[in-house]
Order: sequence, then structure tokens, then C-alpha cells
Amino acid sequence: MADLRREETSRPTRRSRPGWPTLLLLLAVCYAVAALGSVAAVGSGETYRALDRPSWAPPGWLFGPVWTVLYGTIAVAAWLALRGDGGDSSRTGRVPAMVWWSVQLALNLAWTPLFFAADAYGWAFADICLLLLALAATIVAFARRRRAAALLLLPYAAWVTYAAALNLSIWLLNA
Repeated sequence: MADLRREETSRPTRRSRPGWPTLLLLLAVCYAVAALGSVAAVGSGETYRALDRPSWAPPGWLFGPVWTVLYGTIAVAAWLALRGDGGDSSRTGRVPAMVWWSVQLALNLAWTPLFFAADAYGWAFADICLLLLALAATIVAFARRRRAAALLLLPYAAWVTYAAALNLSIWLLNA
């Protein structure tokens, strides 16, 4: 009988699973990071065109659409991680997952002013390397909560890896 009571209390409730308002909040946070980054990137188009870039560098117009989609997936991934596995109401792992998510988002935010506002390409590269480590930890933490949440971050990880290589190349070409 005690086992049945314990089982009943561990079942998910609607209150224990973040709903649509939480998703909207996470989207707002991610797009606020994007907006703050764009403030730091005023004139970034001209700066980017003026830099010596590798032949494989993308055109400047591509960054806006890519980041718009990626910030949306970053928010949805966090929401799925907060909700946990469909049958698991456990709050275990929520805090570490969201701490790593916050750290990677803060490092993401720091990159734009370092690269564009300060022209500190070396510091920007150091930041993006830390971002990749924090993102890897986020993916692992999200995978423990919900596999789909981790998978949603893979395009972001691929883009940041590409951006790190581009950052390094620009730093070396413009040193």
C-alpha cells in the first residue's frame, strides 16, 4: 500500500510540467539576447566586409536568418528539457541543465561585442571556445532530461563550430 502511495505522488502533474507561458518566456530570453547582440553589432556588416576573410566565409546577409532560426531552437530545446521525458516528472537534472543553458547563452551574448565592438578577435575566439564547451555540457544535460532537447541543439553546435573556425581564420588573417 505504501508503495502505491509513493507511486501516485511521483506521477507527473500538469503543474510540474512547464507549459506554453514558459516557452514564450524562453523565446523572449533568447530573442532578447539576439537584440542585445545586434546593438553591439551596429556596423557589423561594414566591419565584416572590410575584414580579410577565408574563401569559405559566408556572405554577411546569411547570419541574420541563421541566428533567427537557431535562437528559436535554443528556446524550444530548453523548454523540452524543462518538461523532461514524457513519462518522467522528476525534477532531477533541471537545475544543472538550465545553468549550462544560461552559461552558454551568456557566452553567446558576449561574443558579438568582443568581435565587432572591441575588434578583439583573439578574445572572441577564446569566448567561442568556452561557448562550445558550455554548449557540449548543455547538450549532455539536456540529453539526460529529454533526447529531443539535445538533438535540437546539434544544428546550433554545428554553426558555432563553423563560426569558431571562421573566427580563428579572421583573427589570423587580420592580426
